[in-house]
Amino acid sequence: MATRRGVTLDPEQVSLPARGWAARLPLVAGGVGVAAAAGALLLGAGDRAQLLHSWLVAFLFFVSLALGGLFFVLLQHLTRAGWSVVVRRLAEHVAATMPLFLLLLLPLAFGLHDLYHWSHAEAVAADPLLQHKQPWLNAPFFLTRAVAYLLLWSAMAWWLRRQSQRQDQMGAVVITRRLQRLSAPGMVLFGVTLTLASFDWIMSLDPHWYSTVFGVYFFSGSAVGIFALLIVLALALQRAGALRGVVTFEHFHDLGKLLFGFVVFWAYIAFSQFMLIWYANIPEETAFYAHRWHHGWQTLSIALAVGHFGLPFFLLLLRDVKRHRLGLWAAASWLLVMHWLDLYWLVMPALHEDPAFHLLDPLCLLAVGGLFTATLAALLRRPALVPIQDPRLAESMAFENV
Repeated sequence: MATRRGVTLDPEQVSLPARGWAARLPLVAGGVGVAAAAGALLLGAGDRAQLLHSWLVAFLFFVSLALGGLFFVLLQHLTRAGWSVVVRRLAEHVAATMPLFLLLLLPLAFGLHDLYHWSHAEAVAADPLLQHKQPWLNAPFFLTRAVAYLLLWSAMAWWLRRQSQRQDQMGAVVITRRLQRLSAPGMVLFGVTLTLASFDWIMSLDPHWYSTVFGVYFFSGSAVGIFALLIVLALALQRAGALRGVVTFEHFHDLGKLLFGFVVFWAYIAFSQFMLIWYANIPEETAFYAHRWHHGWQTLSIALAVGHFGLPFFLLLLRDVKRHRLGLWAAASWLLVMHWLDLYWLVMPALHEDPAFHLLDPLCLLAVGGLFTATLAALLRRPALVPIQDPRLAESMAFENV
């Protein structure tokens, strides 16, 4: 397969094998997702609140990965990055799973009253603060916004991916310039809508609590998630026989550096939010942390601080880890688990006074994760796994860390 500027790639380097586990993955993962969803519905029939909170955690985990993919693609075009060309298509595919979440939103839409205190008319009537917030926090407007967010993100993700695929066929440099030019307003829209979605879907679980930095906190977790996922995904594809000699130790090293950087950024935002609320000592703000520091949540809070920051900080600080496949895979996989735990820590105290892990938690994770994986695996079987006509492909393949 000939590409731009004399770079030659074999078809097996940029596409998945026609047979093997990768070929069966869409069907297998989809089957697991459907079976787990059916099991969750049966098990949760007698405990709707637990079912919906577990589904919300799973929904947030995987939609945050898709959002992270969209952020990565926009960022690479915006900065005119060359090193990342060979991994950018993977992020395009992750972002392109976004339409799936319009379907996965349905259980939350039908279970709104079991999730959000502000959705009860009697609660609003008895609470002046909820009355003040009612123009924003009401079911019709909430659901309209949720659908609008997902439609906008889906349109952005599919347009970016489609333009990149068109360049594979046409080789037109003008497409690169168009992507760079439109990624600037796209990034603004992304930042505003992600912030509003985090306020709606997570912060309004406790409508009396608020934090102006919460959108940045949710974004930082999404960024950690996508860099971890790109590492795991690229390594899995190489194990399946693709991307060998295309995504190199140099690219994994840079992905590891970005993962390290956003681990630190997540900790910085988390501590900034905590410190400012602790220092101000305003009751309606401190209630959020008071709940998560008592009633059994303290252990989970400490585990999150150590597992999401302490351990990966010292591990990813080492150059050798970022250039070692097994070490980098272990760090990335660990941080994906920590990202899920972070979202669980945000959501579940709204339901439980004490930590109470339930069978519905892994079932909902399998359900949403199975459908997400099936969709992503199907997308990966489409055109080349790298942008084969991108004008910076040669630069990316020759990239070396200094």
